Amino acid sequence: MPLAPYACDPAKSRGRRFAQAPAPTRTEYQRDRDRIVHSTAFRRLVYKTQVFLNHEGDLFRTRLTHSLEVAQLGRSVARTLGLNEDLVEAIALAHDVGHTPFGHAGQDALNDCMANFGGFEHNLQSLRVVDHLEERYPEFDGLNLTFETREGILKHCPRRQAEALESDEPGGVGRRFLDRQQPSLEAQLCNLADEIAYNAHDIDDGVRSGLLTLEQLQEVALIDQYRLQTLAEFPQLADAHQGRRLLYESIRRMLSSQVYDVISATRAALEAARPENVQAVRGMAPLVQFGPVMREQSRTLKAFLLQQLYRHPQVAHTTGQAQVVVQELFAAYIRCHNEMPQRYQHRILQAGGALAGHEGDAPGVAARVVADYIAGMTDRFALREHERLTGKRLLT
Repeated sequence: MPLAPYACDPAKSRGRRFAQAPAPTRTEYQRDRDRIVHSTAFRRLVYKTQVFLNHEGDLFRTRLTHSLEVAQLGRSVARTLGLNEDLVEAIALAHDVGHTPFGHAGQDALNDCMANFGGFEHNLQSLRVVDHLEERYPEFDGLNLTFETREGILKHCPRRQAEALESDEPGGVGRRFLDRQQPSLEAQLCNLADEIAYNAHDIDDGVRSGLLTLEQLQEVALIDQYRLQTLAEFPQLADAHQGRRLLYESIRRMLSSQVYDVISATRAALEAARPENVQAVRGMAPLVQFGPVMREQSRTLKAFLLQQLYRHPQVAHTTGQAQVVVQELFAAYIRCHNEMPQRYQHRILQAGGALAGHEGDAPGVAARVVADYIAGMTDRFALREHERLTGKRLLT
């Protein structure tokens, strides 16, 4: 399908921070996707978790499987709307590369540790990974992705951080937060595909874990209507031994319905707004959206998951232990920088800090390097490091 006039055209990209000759066989966004897939941070996502931690089972979602699901949903919608599928895929695959071990529990703990040094936010960290922390190329740090992919990765950004980004890169990815503009439609689509994906797989993982039941899910209209549809068509699935098939089919139908709803509502918004190009999109209200009914049903589902799953006592217990791991790792590395690999010690010196115990130490410099190191860890490496440094075994 040809690209719509308001889609991002790789031939008209705003380019890379470091100029490079075009690839002979790939578009700029295909090249971004390939760089992301081959990056170290992307590979680590296989052992970074969402709600359930890595030691709790092999079949729960990880950041890697989540990113693949977001990419699949995003590409499906993009193809129908005439948006750039390769850009959607690149953003989707990279959007979580800055996430800490232990999901949101790890992020919250690291943010607390960094409270006096600028805080920690995983969207900003994802941008930091692709702009600075990946070490693969001789000419530059990071992956040197296109503006459009980087724009999509940076989903949220506080004004103070946007001002810092603007100072470093005038007119770059921080500018839209200062001008209160929207990103491309491809970036907007990834934001919504992210929400659709994690709601669906958290239902699946919640039931698999035993923390949610099929009976509880009957309280949620968005999922129960598809359970009833499934039973009407396949009454044999009412058998208690067919619960997995019933759940899978109900979730599959819910996902399809949400995808069709986004396509329909977004088409209507585009017809009403009639953006002529990508820049026009940035000056408008968000255009990729649910219809009103689906939007409210999605909010209800999120509220249900927050109360019944994310705040479940068992999840809260593991969350608390995970936060202790991150906090104690941070304290240990701040106390003794040489517990980190030499390249991280070297980064502290390069950035104008000093190693712990030496005159002239700049705590903010050291803290940011320590945060980078911890954020890059997988769940199981963080647990091994914590045991090595503290002698304690948590989350076993």
